[in-house]
Amino acid sequence: MIKLNITNETSRLRAVVLGLANSNGPVPALEDAYDPKSAEHIKAGTYPKDEDMVKEMDAVFEVFKKYDVTVYRPDEIKDYNQIFSRDIAFVIEDKFIKANILEDRSKEIDALHHVIDQIDPSKIIEFPEEAHIEGGDVMPWGDYIFVGTYYGEDYPSFITARTNMKAVAHLQKLFPHKKVKSFNLRKSNTVAQDNALHLDCCFQPIGTGKAIIHKEGFLIEEEYEWLVNFFGKDNCFHITKEEMYNMNSNIFSISPEVIISERNFTRLNTWLRSQGFTVEEVPYAEIAKQEGLLRCTTMPLIRD
Repeated sequence: MIKLNITNETSRLRAVVLGLANSNGPVPALEDAYDPKSAEHIKAGTYPKDEDMVKEMDAVFEVFKKYDVTVYRPDEIKDYNQIFSRDIAFVIEDKFIKANILEDRSKEIDALHHVIDQIDPSKIIEFPEEAHIEGGDVMPWGDYIFVGTYYGEDYPSFITARTNMKAVAHLQKLFPHKKVKSFNLRKSNTVAQDNALHLDCCFQPIGTGKAIIHKEGFLIEEEYEWLVNFFGKDNCFHITKEEMYNMNSNIFSISPEVIISERNFTRLNTWLRSQGFTVEEVPYAEIAKQEGLLRCTTMPLIRD
């Protein structure tokens, strides 16, 4: 049995699901793109190739091996994108929560049956149909659960809005002892620089009390200010629009001291090292073309 345990974003990682890039199928048609960044690369003819993305994920796999982390991979589904394992489910405490994901992606969870079969069935939770949620929007942090969402009435018109207020309310019901804090994120179906697809595209806690943050990702200034005050101004590393676009906040913590980051994030990686972090640099620029990075491709199951 897998004894799930996730109460924050950074405690020492023991077991994780890492996505798979072996057989993503042909380049999608432009009208089938799920986000503006993928659309950009489809148009430009620079959409990532499977073999390049496999190499990138192998590099992350090697880092996990180095730190003695148990890694689970999905079963391969031919011609199907299985890279972003964070979207399809997430763990809070000892509960495995299945995300309500875009219909086209519903097969992804079935490819994890060998993991799910090892989890106590009473700990597996499915959200009601009308409560939309994806793991990239959900961050447990001690007494809090931070959730990215979109408050607007026009929610249904954004393919980039993945978590709604019904899901936020449902999460509060499931974890009454936690403070569920929601953040209204900036969405754009057409301009990747203006789109915070998930909360982890514009914010992520690191270490024991620091954070990476992109101010413009938040639609409500007070909510952004709340986070800055919560972590303390000096503990926040602010990223630019360009860095947000390149996914600088979407790194991944193996422990409070060790972070996996993209090797091109020069400014961020320099700052992290100046703060005493060990930075394991990997190439992940091809995967980034689909508007996701290290946090998106990993789903932690057990942290100390």
